[in-house]
Amino acid sequence: MGRYVARRLLQMIPVFLGTTLLIFLMVYALPGDPVRAMWGDKAADPAQLAAIKHQLGLDQPLWKQYWDYISNLAHFDFGMTMSGRKVTDVMSEALPVTVRLSLMAFGIEVVLGILLGVLSGLRRNKLMDKLVLVITLLVISVPIFVLAYVFQAVFADGLGWVKPTVQDSMDLGQLMLPAIVLGSLSLAYVARLSRTSIVENLRADYIRTAVAKGLPRRRIIVRHLLRNSLIPVVTFLGTDLGTLMGGAIVTEGIFNVQGVGNALYRAINGKEGATVVGFVTVLVVVYLLSSLIVDLLYAVLDPRIRYA
Repeated sequence: MGRYVARRLLQMIPVFLGTTLLIFLMVYALPGDPVRAMWGDKAADPAQLAAIKHQLGLDQPLWKQYWDYISNLAHFDFGMTMSGRKVTDVMSEALPVTVRLSLMAFGIEVVLGILLGVLSGLRRNKLMDKLVLVITLLVISVPIFVLAYVFQAVFADGLGWVKPTVQDSMDLGQLMLPAIVLGSLSLAYVARLSRTSIVENLRADYIRTAVAKGLPRRRIIVRHLLRNSLIPVVTFLGTDLGTLMGGAIVTEGIFNVQGVGNALYRAINGKEGATVVGFVTVLVVVYLLSSLIVDLLYAVLDPRIRYA
């Protein structure tokens, strides 16, 4: 197992470098001068322009800028914003909010998604199964921003249970509605994936053998059926945590959550290359670590899987 983890960590290095280089090139290939944009419509002093570009390293060749960026990452230095703030300071304000929002959405999709999927699979073709299939199909078919506005209209404007937008991004109660919206699409996928896996495994020989041996139904479901059926679900959940953090951009914008989504939106509009690349770098690391954890969980769920 140790050798497998070490090999996977080494494999992450070229993936990380390739991904960050691609993002770096895309961001810095955008048209327009981000430093000149600080003056707006006013005339800019060429000397001041050159000084700020030199201070931010923007007068260096692109390969030199990327090398400096990667080198500074070893010291957790993500560079400076155009306003002179450290990107790490911007991250320290936005990341905790988005992590909290994503974890709430992740918890909702795991608990409700697996529960609905298992109940639907065990009651195949019954009313419960048909309701789950129809509702999840409806959620999958509706764009996330439409779902957000519907939830605001029903639960905030109509019923008055919650506020339509978040006033305090650290308040877990106010984050509940955007978390439900953010996790709803993944919840639907988890429910359908769990249901399909449960139905397929119910026909497997090892389940028929367990039934023929007279094992209690609860033991068959918990120790045999769920253990094998959750493997594809875990694969989806592992990659989905990173997707939730990236997908929070739309949800945070609609609900005024001051997290990564809002920070990225402002950074893209202001052509803050260092801020954009910094946040995307963190999201790439989250994706890679999630993928590693998923692979390790395989051995826990299915003891037949062993890593050399």
